[in-house]
Amino acid sequence: MNNGVEPIIQIKNVHKHFHTLRGTVYALRNVSLNVMPGEVVVIVGPSGSGKSTTLRCINRLETIDGGEIIVDNIPLKGARNINKVRAEVGMVFQSFNLFPDRTALGNIVLAQRVVRRRRRAEAVDKAHDLLAKVGIPEKADSYPAQLSGGQQQRVAIARALAMDPKIMLFDEPTSALDPEMIKEVLDVMLALAKEGMTMVVVSHEMGFARAAADRAVFMDEGRIVEEDKPDILFSSPSHKRTKLFLSKIL
Repeated sequence: MNNGVEPIIQIKNVHKHFHTLRGTVYALRNVSLNVMPGEVVVIVGPSGSGKSTTLRCINRLETIDGGEIIVDNIPLKGARNINKVRAEVGMVFQSFNLFPDRTALGNIVLAQRVVRRRRRAEAVDKAHDLLAKVGIPEKADSYPAQLSGGQQQRVAIARALAMDPKIMLFDEPTSALDPEMIKEVLDVMLALAKEGMTMVVVSHEMGFARAAADRAVFMDEGRIVEEDKPDILFSSPSHKRTKLFLSKIL
């Protein structure tokens, strides 16, 4: 707890495994992590370390096999209306997942109408405002195929923000982008962080982590190995596994 404020995300001793043709894969092993309101947490680690699985468990795209996750004071395991929880948690994936037959504006309007039950005029106004916020107001009538990867990802961010979420989850949002498009997406995320949005970000963008994150978490083999302020974790990690990983990417 922090000055009497409850964590908005509580992950307590969480286990998760998958059954595959090659046997059982233990994706999360006794993972515990609290995220405070307004905090930006960046999770780093090698492929298969459990980073994305952690995010997917936070909005119950994956169910857990043990432990507990509480989001905005709602235990996910017993949540009867999981869509109510998901409405408060925006998620942006590696792939943009836009509807190809709808314009940028249409993609942002649709979820507002279906989930938030907003009137069309209100949803359209909000969509225009959010396209301006992410820096592409002129692309309202463009279809995904007419947009660059960076522009599609910014539409995906705007679509998530249209739900007025309390939490934003980003699963390697720049990994599918060409290098010159990465900055435009990170700039939007940096602005969100400065506005006080609670964010959990899986990313290898260390510059973003240093600039925006309150905390960096290193995961390996389904466990949290260590966590600290980004400058400390990246410059003087205490665990040899963290040192080895960072030596290969920094």
